[in-house]
Amino acid sequence: MKEVSKNGHFIIDLPNTDAATALSGPGNSFLKKFESLTGVSLTIRGLQLEMNGVIPNLERASALVELTRPIWEQGLEVPEVDLKAALSSLNMGESSSHAELGKKILARSKQGIYLRPRTIRQKEYVESIENFDLTFAIGPAGTGKTFLATVCACRLLSEKKIEKIVLTRPAVEAGENLGFLPGDLQQKVDPYLRPLFDSLHSIFGYDKTISLIDKGIIEIAPLAFMRGRTLDNSFIILDEAQNTTTSQMRMFLTRLGERSKMVVNGDITQVDLINDQLSGLVEASKIFCNTEGINFCYFTVADVVRHPLVQKIIEAYK
Repeated sequence: MKEVSKNGHFIIDLPNTDAATALSGPGNSFLKKFESLTGVSLTIRGLQLEMNGVIPNLERASALVELTRPIWEQGLEVPEVDLKAALSSLNMGESSSHAELGKKILARSKQGIYLRPRTIRQKEYVESIENFDLTFAIGPAGTGKTFLATVCACRLLSEKKIEKIVLTRPAVEAGENLGFLPGDLQQKVDPYLRPLFDSLHSIFGYDKTISLIDKGIIEIAPLAFMRGRTLDNSFIILDEAQNTTTSQMRMFLTRLGERSKMVVNGDITQVDLINDQLSGLVEASKIFCNTEGINFCYFTVADVVRHPLVQKIIEAYK
């Protein structure tokens, strides 16, 4: 960034035309969002982003552009949720921490997109997975709990630090509704496991994911299939853990074997257990809150990285 004059005119040099196109957005949509959030006027001329406005707003705007640089520099349009996450960090005086997100590249997707945490809490979550053998992640839907855990698992598998990925979740309706679904048992439980398949497909692609599953390197199965096993050299993810009972949670946690990592994800505001059963995730958050070697990460609505309306929906239901 360079300041051309003292009268409220800044210029940021852009690396290439792809970055300029991404920063502009379709029909200048990104620049318009940017202007509405910062109160400055933005124009792209060639490979330069020109800003005009009062000095305090310009300093804020230029900082926001730099925080989103890891996205638009790849030639990718900056999603509104990422823009607001960067703005929130700026408002809370956490811009330096947010800037570190750009350096935390976890993997590259099948489409060639760099995968990284998108909020500060997501970064703390990834670091917990790296540093602890057992991590609990609690928070609303859309905060990246399952996806980031899957990305971390795939990276460790690629680096040959683990031999197997195990993804599981409870089929809370199995007692009443699965019998009415067509197909064999695997076909019956597939709808419950689909979100886990989707995360893997975005990283490895469909063909490689199926190949790894066929070889037994990736296993995706209902929670009931975990009983009686010891999982060594594995990365194990329990999704939708709020729908486990106390006994199920105890059974799952005791599957942890040597040289393995375990991640337990859930949203305690969406418990689907019947007959007022106590959620195993809720109980675990109380039992293990001060246990050495176990870490808890808590997400808020500010960490939702789906469509911007999802944040509003979650807030409304509160």
